[in-house]
Amino acid sequence: MKLIFTPIAKEQWSYWEKNDSDMTKRIKKLLADILEHPYTGIGKPEPLKYELAGKWSRRINSEHRLIYSVHDDMIVIYLSFASSAC
Repeated sequence: MKLIFTPIAKEQWSYWEKNDSDMTKRIKKLLADILEHPYTGIGKPEPLKYELAGKWSRRINSEHRLIYSVHDDMIVIYLSFASSAC
């Protein structure tokens, strides 16, 4: 399987790489785990509902979440967001 980042996710990744190495390390761990176990593992994977049905969420930290969807041969990373924004 391969990871595909949406344009927004790429921008956010660039931001975290430049500004927060701890966040970058945590996201890398989550991405590696998602590749191995898309529906279980670290970050408390949770299927999303309503307009986000079909996508999954994992906790990056207490404030931010990583949103992704799983397809036959790829995982699409959409964005991370502050949980208070939901």
